[in-house]
Amino acid sequence: MEEMKHSPPLNTSTTTATAAGTRRQRTSLMSRLKKDCLAFGVSLQEGFRYVKATIVGQAKKLKAKDEKEAATADLQAQKMQVEAADEAEHNKKRIYKSM
Repeated sequence: MEEMKHSPPLNTSTTTATAAGTRRQRTSLMSRLKKDCLAFGVSLQEGFRYVKATIVGQAKKLKAKDEKEAATADLQAQKMQVEAADEAEHNKKRIYKSM
């Protein structure tokens, strides 16, 4: 048979400090998890906006009557993609600053 070992009685001051530390770690973990989830949502939104800009740009290029309109549509699509990336970066910075 296996011998049972008894642990020494816990010091209450150490236990209280450990409990407080665990609560802080849990809060920190939850805060970090919340930040990461929000940042992931922003990244998904950026991806959707990027795809939308690409599709809109391609559609406008197909409808273009001449090269000038096609070039304008291409530039507009690129501008929309850059705006999506800039806004996502701004939102992520705001998320990480606020928490």
